[in-house]
Amino acid sequence: MGKILFVADIHGNMPAVEALEKEIERLQPDDIWFLGDAVGKGPEGHKAVDWVRSHCKHFVKGNWDDGICKGYRDGEYGGNDFFGEQLGEERIEWLESLPLEGEVLIGGQWFRLIHGRPVDRLYQAYDDFETLMLGFQSKISDRQYNGYVCADSHMPYFRTCRLGYAINTGSVGNSLGLPRVHAALIEGEIGSEELSPIRCEILSIPYDNQAAADVAEKYPDLPRMQAYQNEVLTGKYSR
Repeated sequence: MGKILFVADIHGNMPAVEALEKEIERLQPDDIWFLGDAVGKGPEGHKAVDWVRSHCKHFVKGNWDDGICKGYRDGEYGGNDFFGEQLGEERIEWLESLPLEGEVLIGGQWFRLIHGRPVDRLYQAYDDFETLMLGFQSKISDRQYNGYVCADSHMPYFRTCRLGYAINTGSVGNSLGLPRVHAALIEGEIGSEELSPIRCEILSIPYDNQAAADVAEKYPDLPRMQAYQNEVLTGKYSR
């Protein structure tokens, strides 16, 4: 049996990452997949990217990762690109190199791995079965998947339908609803085509939300700082 941890949506929140690290030390996963959005919203995207590169073995790109890279290249932000300038050229190039989806075989079950956007749509916990089943179709492969693990919604869930499992990691650094660190863990025979038991669970980890809000104050040029602070403190989305 092996353990794969799926993490996503850090959004530059390093106090949340510190809480996640402690749980990683306890769990000792065999593999860590990053499912997108290290950057955006929060103040320390550069540190989040560095953490992902040093702690995760596999990666896919998220919509914020993609958008910030494009904005940096196109000058979309009119010279006031806090996120892109903070990351710098080398980190931007690394984010640009990430694939948009991946896959993994666990206990005879093939899981498609995506962030959601930009390669696909935003899948929500309250979507109907017909909508959820769209996620089983890859944009780059003809494989028939038995499930998918995504992110993007910032709210974790585990749903089943006739095609298999729809799993959302939730968000490490910008969870909505419950402002805690969330991630997904799947245990089973990694790489095995033989059907065997698998175990799926959602991790829910408390962290110092006030510290996350306070860190933002150190970056006065952070766009929409108050909105970010409200989200990490309350879990309520700020438009």
